[in-house]
Amino acid sequence: MAGHGPVQPMSVEQIVQQAENFEYNPLVPLRHWTRSAGTLLKEAEIYEREGNEQQAYLLLFRHARLILDKLPTHPEARSAENESTLQQLRKDVLRNFTRLETLKPRINKRHDRYRRLLKERSQAKAASQNSAPVSRWDSEIAADERGHSRVPSDPALSNGLETLAAGENRELAVQLAHKEIRRRATARKATRQAGISEEEEHERRTAGLWGDWEETLTKNDQSIDHDSLSKQMHNVRLQVNGTQEDTSRYMGSRISPESQEVHYQYPNIPHREAHDQVKLRQSAPAATSNASSEVRLPPSSPPLRPPKDLELDNDNQSLPPRPSKEYMSRTQSPVQPVSVNPAQQDLKPGTFTFKPSAYLENGTPLRTIFLPPDLRHRFLSIALPNTRANLETCGILCGTLISNALFISKLVIPEQESTSDTCETVNESDLFDYVDGEDLMVLGWIHTHPTQTCFMSSRDLHTHSGYQVMIPESIAIVCAPSKGDWGVFRLTDPPGMKSVLNCTQTGLFHPHAEGNIYTDALRPGHVYEARGLEFDVVDLRPS
Repeated sequence: MAGHGPVQPMSVEQIVQQAENFEYNPLVPLRHWTRSAGTLLKEAEIYEREGNEQQAYLLLFRHARLILDKLPTHPEARSAENESTLQQLRKDVLRNFTRLETLKPRINKRHDRYRRLLKERSQAKAASQNSAPVSRWDSEIAADERGHSRVPSDPALSNGLETLAAGENRELAVQLAHKEIRRRATARKATRQAGISEEEEHERRTAGLWGDWEETLTKNDQSIDHDSLSKQMHNVRLQVNGTQEDTSRYMGSRISPESQEVHYQYPNIPHREAHDQVKLRQSAPAATSNASSEVRLPPSSPPLRPPKDLELDNDNQSLPPRPSKEYMSRTQSPVQPVSVNPAQQDLKPGTFTFKPSAYLENGTPLRTIFLPPDLRHRFLSIALPNTRANLETCGILCGTLISNALFISKLVIPEQESTSDTCETVNESDLFDYVDGEDLMVLGWIHTHPTQTCFMSSRDLHTHSGYQVMIPESIAIVCAPSKGDWGVFRLTDPPGMKSVLNCTQTGLFHPHAEGNIYTDALRPGHVYEARGLEFDVVDLRPS
């Protein structure tokens, strides 16, 4: 099948409605929310650089709502240290305000043009006396005129680019990834050679100067007076700059949090030193298979870790079942192949976009993750000495976002302490520094069960919830070398994510009642093995 019909561009109003649709949990420590803010900015930067202005606007607006509306109400926000952190975050919002003002008229212009073309096409068709078969385009026009057109559910696909099915275009995806990853690495090297500090680079990124830093972006003077977000931003500008300006045109009430339905989750990230909390970049949850069993945790003390199932009372409890693939099959969207000749492609991220490969159980689209097939074999060879000693090994799956798909390009082995049923990262600052310095995104984790079968233990479920709440597509790869088995998993949503995040049991081991708490992500799912996809291994363990 050669492609899809036109996808309706979204208006700013539609994008804002989706941007406001996220779940804020005040039980998550404030330092985790500040790190998640960096994740939003990182993705917004990539989408805008690729020309996907709708998705960039959504992420920037969501970032502003998180900082201006949600975090000030957090229980930890009143401390002097956190007040300083929030002040810095508000400055980031102000720098991004220019981007929102610039993107808004462009997005609305594209949407208005779409509506105008629909009307002109409809009028031309009505004037024609020839009867012709109704095409998909004509059907969309008729539906739109009746007010029944489908509101786009994914701004990333409403940017006018051709959408490609990941499973049918893996070769193209690999070529694109190799070219784009090398280009970005070259750009980072040039930035460092130019003597640009990390702080200055962060300011330029949050200011929207992501393409040509030598050019000053033209400010758009179109008013957004009726945007309550802009009113809040103006108030923040007064707080940050300490100036008194005329606020008459910004008067109005704040957006009521009670008026929103929210579903988006943000991450549960491990503790980092206070001076690093305002570096708004992507970070990893603790790479451990023995995470906390509680959501409400005191920031000053580490959580208790439940043991793996070797300590399970087999007379009274059972192992968490490996999920049925039939359940995910019912939610898998049919893949429509798109005929693409890689040799004819420009191989630039802005020429096409990969459509979602699967959906969460609540209907949220999942971007494709491309996984190097050889990665697990390389990891198992690294883990072999530990496996022979009956010790677990863990690694972090890092990568980047290209054309609305996620590519795993780094396997990072953090410094860690292992037992037969546990694996905990130590010296996490090195892990944070590497991920931030390479401008990577954390897309999941991989670990071994040296003597056990391939499944997600209760502790694994709690560990993975921290990854998946940060990026819904995050995956957990479990390798059982003694059984010759492996799997790629994610939590279901619902019920898995909510069940784990709201779990308040304090025992060292506890079962979860739901039977479908996690599911395969590879067979079927949003993960595709891409032969030829290159990856590097970075071992941060002391030699």
